[in-house]
Amino acid sequence: MKNSTRKQLAALIDAYNLLVKGIEQQAEDDEDRATGGIIRAGKGALVESIARNLIETAWLGMEQPKERLSFEKKVILIQIKPEYIQKVKSPEVAKWIKDNIRDFHYGIKTDVHVNIDGKFVCGVECKAYSENAMIKRILVDFTLLRQIVPDLACVLFQLESQLTGDYSKPNNPIIFGSKPTHTLLSHFDVDLNIITILEGERKVKEPIHDPKFYKELKFELLEKAMLVFQKILGKWA
Repeated sequence: MKNSTRKQLAALIDAYNLLVKGIEQQAEDDEDRATGGIIRAGKGALVESIARNLIETAWLGMEQPKERLSFEKKVILIQIKPEYIQKVKSPEVAKWIKDNIRDFHYGIKTDVHVNIDGKFVCGVECKAYSENAMIKRILVDFTLLRQIVPDLACVLFQLESQLTGDYSKPNNPIIFGSKPTHTLLSHFDVDLNIITILEGERKVKEPIHDPKFYKELKFELLEKAMLVFQKILGKWA
């Protein structure tokens, strides 16, 4: 591994430690917002920042020009299916939809949009933790997005896992996953890459911003996550 890559990963660990260890004090010092809200906002920003930096490190590690990569986020408009009108029972409602069909759409985006040469190639959903109810929503969103971008790579990037199974053991050479997660995945045509960077199943009463339950972000797990992103982005390198 290049020294520059090693330094980038080490810097991410430093940022993680700074935020996670300091987030509780920040919440206590701010009298204008609820403590829980500050913690959730801080963790959310942390996960997205780690993901973007890992992706950039992965891309540069393949000796690709930095200017080819961008994270510009645009809302993707999902258009209504014309055949839906045939299913509408009310003739008045059906006519209203038909007369205004160009205005019927649903805007959708992911937490991180990875663009290569201006093309949206990879969507990343970033979570402090995920459980299977969240997986359902993520799979629906990616299913809709892939109608517009059929070859979109789909990633769930999380600090901790609450998916059960061995997603919480990211250092294992093979991640078998969990029975409920695989069951959900079987109902969607989405190849979802699940990346977890902290070990140990997430426990509601043991938040990592509490010093008693702090979890170390290990270098080897960041490196493993970076290699997954390199594999995903390799086809555009």
